[in-house]
Amino acid sequence: MKLSKDIVVKRLNNLLYDSRPAILRTTHVINAVNTILGLCLLLYNYGFSISLEEKHSIFITINVVLWIFLGVFFVKWLYAFKRIVFIKERPIEASLMALLLSRQVASLFSSTELHLYQWVGMVDEPAFAEYFTSVLLSLILILEVSKASSLISNIKVRPGAAFVISFVILIAVGTILLMFPAMTTQPGSMRLIDAFFTAVSASCVTGLIVVDTATFFTMKGQLVILVLIQLGGLGILSFASFFASFLSGGASFRQKTLVPDYLDTETLSSSGSLLRQIIFITFFIEFGTFVLLYLSWNIPFDSVGEKIFFSAFHAVSAFCNAGFSIFTNGLYEDVVRNNYILHVILAISLILGAIGFAPIKDIFSPSRLRDRLEHPWKDWQLGTKIAVNVSVILILVGMGLFYWIERDNVLADSNMTEAMITSFFQSATTRTAGFNTVDISKLMSPTLIMMMILMFIGGASASTAGGIKTSTFYLIVMSVVATTRGRSRIHISNRYIPTEILYKSLSIFFYGIAINAIIVLLLSITEEGIELISLVFEQVSAFGTVGLSTGITAELSTAGKLLIIISMFLGRVGTLTFAVALSTRSRASSENYRYPTANLMVG
Repeated sequence: MKLSKDIVVKRLNNLLYDSRPAILRTTHVINAVNTILGLCLLLYNYGFSISLEEKHSIFITINVVLWIFLGVFFVKWLYAFKRIVFIKERPIEASLMALLLSRQVASLFSSTELHLYQWVGMVDEPAFAEYFTSVLLSLILILEVSKASSLISNIKVRPGAAFVISFVILIAVGTILLMFPAMTTQPGSMRLIDAFFTAVSASCVTGLIVVDTATFFTMKGQLVILVLIQLGGLGILSFASFFASFLSGGASFRQKTLVPDYLDTETLSSSGSLLRQIIFITFFIEFGTFVLLYLSWNIPFDSVGEKIFFSAFHAVSAFCNAGFSIFTNGLYEDVVRNNYILHVILAISLILGAIGFAPIKDIFSPSRLRDRLEHPWKDWQLGTKIAVNVSVILILVGMGLFYWIERDNVLADSNMTEAMITSFFQSATTRTAGFNTVDISKLMSPTLIMMMILMFIGGASASTAGGIKTSTFYLIVMSVVATTRGRSRIHISNRYIPTEILYKSLSIFFYGIAINAIIVLLLSITEEGIELISLVFEQVSAFGTVGLSTGITAELSTAGKLLIIISMFLGRVGTLTFAVALSTRSRASSENYRYPTANLMVG
């Protein structure tokens, strides 16, 4: 009698049941070892200059690693028991393994190497087959590492500490990668302090540089910087939680508790969906910027691949408000200095990045647009109105002041339209993006002071921007206005602002002032030969994660570089972590008592 399919499956499951725990533990260990081996092979292959024989041996080993990944996936699928559900819960991983299987099987029966790499100008690199193998292995490793990185959010520490830990790990990995010989055009490895500085600047989306990004780094090094910018702009915890949710069936409760503190949402139920929306919004805007940049270049490139890379690099750098450029003089480079269409595209992208994810969703979400069309009385959320209105006011004020102060200086050779676009761009980019279309070292002192104020304020909360944030600045201004008018409460758009939020804003403001004052004092001691206004500008730029400089960054001593590193790190994670720590404590504690009132003279 012929056994039915269900009976065969049940007998197979019964046969495998007893060995399942031990086998699954073994697969986890094998996968971990295989992941480390794969990472080491890729790093050795692309991080060092090696011979063709070594490269051949490496790719033979890589093929073995890929077969092991296939075998482990098959075993996990076999022991899943609900095998169809197993595949459905892992669509990305299953698709990668199917692609890998087809590639591995095809390689056994065909020795043909595709040379499509010539189309993108990689004439001195290995065959396309090797690149395809490397990309495939990289995708699998990203998947495996993302699963492991999601464990960061499961560590039993406060959300602020988990956020800091994620950046420390990102910076450490970036520093190591940048020190590989193949990452630079210079012989040997990059100096530790310079690699550390660059990794912090990229991870904290600042843009200050101690070496020329365009000429000092190879394309591999520039690619590492690009990845650091992308991960640092959104936060590695966002990526870890996203991959945990998207690739393995859902983020944990602990991961979801991190999201409300950082992504401007109040409920755990909306955290996962908002996280996915943030990732898609980011890639959508960056891709749109990439396409527009690709079409707007008016300079000759050596290849299509180079043009694609330049477009992608500046698109990511703009939206993440990083300010890194692979032109030696930034956007002040002769070949792009007068490309005003390019400047406008980058300005729009960096403004969107600085407004924040929640306002972008509130303004452009199709569901919100339909809702407002059907119900015209519905307005933007309060956070959106503050982020947009304050940003517009600061950009317009900065634009007007820049034009008024510099019209006979750096704008002297520009006509009205060019001068206004340049003023608009510099006002927008000063609020944390760090691109420059003028020579910053030639700006007047009043302009530098105005720019320092904009850099200190920064962009909106839950954005890629730095600074104390526009909402903090706005609440402090409204507090001053309320106090002047003799009011004890702050009301905005018929909404009462709790005292706890005001206290948090004042704390962040004081924190920012104190950090800048202390580090400027220390810089004035370690960098005696540099003008004070240049040091103050450099420090505020670092704290605001802006990246603009009067040209003194490379001249800083080792002590000065370490101080700027501390400032960049605190500017990126400090105020945010401080705010989260305050909110966590306020939620955790309850004050059901009150001390006697005391009168204290102030002012």
